[in-house]
Amino acid sequence: MADIRPYRSTPVFDQDTLPAALRARHDTKAGVWGVVRVIEGELRLTYLDPPSEIVLTSDRPGLILPQQPHFVTPLGPMKMQVDFYDQPPEG
Repeated sequence: MADIRPYRSTPVFDQDTLPAALRARHDTKAGVWGVVRVIEGELRLTYLDPPSEIVLTSDRPGLILPQQPHFVTPLGPMKMQVDFYDQPPEG
C-alpha cells in the first residue's frame, strides 16, 4: 500500500492559540479526513454525530471523518496539530 500523507496541516496550537473556530462546532468538507495529533498534554475531542467523547494524547490521535461535526477542548496545557487527508489515513 502506498504511503498515505496529509495534503495539509495546521500550525501547532497550544491552549492559548487554539482558534475559537476549533473550540466550537465545525466539520471537515466532503472527502476530507482529519487526524488530530496531540504533541503535549491532553485534548478532549467531542463528536456530535454520533455523540461521543475521547481524550486525545500523544499516543492517542483522533480521527475525524468527512463532514463529521465535532469540536475540541484543551484539558490544561497542551500542543496539538491537525493533519488533513484526501483519503482515509492509515492511523
